[in-house]
Amino acid sequence: MKDNFAQRILIIEDDLKIAALLQDYFVASGFLVEQQHDGQAGLMSVKQNPPDLVLLDLMLPTMDGISVCQEIRRFSQLPIIMITARVEEVDRLLGLEVGADDYVCKPFSPREVVARAKIHLRRHSAPTQSTPGFSIDTEGQRILYEGSALPLTPVEYRLLAEMVRHPNRVFSRQHLLDIAHEDQRDINDRTIDSHIKNIRKKIQSRLPTPECLHSVYGVGYRFEHPEMHR
Repeated sequence: MKDNFAQRILIIEDDLKIAALLQDYFVASGFLVEQQHDGQAGLMSVKQNPPDLVLLDLMLPTMDGISVCQEIRRFSQLPIIMITARVEEVDRLLGLEVGADDYVCKPFSPREVVARAKIHLRRHSAPTQSTPGFSIDTEGQRILYEGSALPLTPVEYRLLAEMVRHPNRVFSRQHLLDIAHEDQRDINDRTIDSHIKNIRKKIQSRLPTPECLHSVYGVGYRFEHPEMHR
């Protein structure tokens, strides 16, 4: 099937039988699959070779699933489906509050997990209109203004995409550093300021007025969509 060709699934699960069962079903559906069996190794795998979707067990050695999910959300919005044997409502809510897209409870149907994964992958890869005039093409790693792609570098794309997804939210420089960290190891506040300056210039080349990226003194930056000023 073309809609999931070459898409990669990362299974972070310490129960080897469950991990193998899930892998068999995903491979049969045309996906590429990697397994990791503890939290820290799974997190490192996401950072070094980002998958298209993560299946994340709640109870893991070295680092639990909630902590792994929180860390992933510091630098990526890839779909995360949590797997848990703890069916208490608080666990379900906590998993979603830290940024998970969905959860399944053990025992589960592997076919259902594959079906849910396909739904989340389609939602994530389709271009999504995030705010008036701007749209994010996650699959193509592009941001478009009124249908025309901005000439962004990969780091600039990640920074602007996160801000466009959350208009009016103030992002600290540290948060933006975490987003940019995937490609750049030795970076500081000045580097973030330089990236924001470049992004501003590229937006202004398509949208001369008004300003979309605002400095928040002593904190960081905020994105406001242009419709607010019309």
